[in-house]
Amino acid sequence: MRRQRLADCSILLLAGGRGQRMGGRDKGMVEWHGQPLVAWPYQVARPLTNDLLISCNRNQQQYSAFADRLVSDSEPDFPGPLAGIRAGLAAARHAWLMVAPCDAPLIDEALLTQLYRTAQAEPTTPVMLRRGAQWEPLFCIIPTCLAPAIDEAWQAGERSNRNVLLALHARALELDPHDIRLANLNSPTLLAEYGPPPPGT
Repeated sequence: MRRQRLADCSILLLAGGRGQRMGGRDKGMVEWHGQPLVAWPYQVARPLTNDLLISCNRNQQQYSAFADRLVSDSEPDFPGPLAGIRAGLAAARHAWLMVAPCDAPLIDEALLTQLYRTAQAEPTTPVMLRRGAQWEPLFCIIPTCLAPAIDEAWQAGERSNRNVLLALHARALELDPHDIRLANLNSPTLLAEYGPPPPGT
């Protein structure tokens, strides 16, 4: 069965960090079970949108194979994921921007579809995933009309995506505290602990 695209939704994969827990290596390009780490969320997101973006600050040539377009931080020295999200909001072609980190290779289509459908209930507010009391601010969907408000918060010195979205009345998509799909494999130890997702997820 052909998978249905998420209408009017761009998707941004965040791959612009320092990779400190990887010893400074570019996380998205670290190999995991025979593919660059970014290839796993790419394979899930690719059929769901015609506007797939990657936020990266190095290895642009390699990342270009996994996106329709690349965006980069407007400031040097890896100022954090909110910088990548700002760039994604500025570039997005649709009314929604869904965000996921490149080091979350266990996400699946059901999760992204659930996030999208939750957002449709209130089309002017963001949605973040939450496991128990723990917000997961890098798994979110943001109406692109909020880009000016997010830019204003950035100019005022805010660097936390969580804080910005909560100030914009973000709603939670509640997940089980042990939902493995949100595993961030951001260190060599974690990469070694997990096997690949089952085929077809």
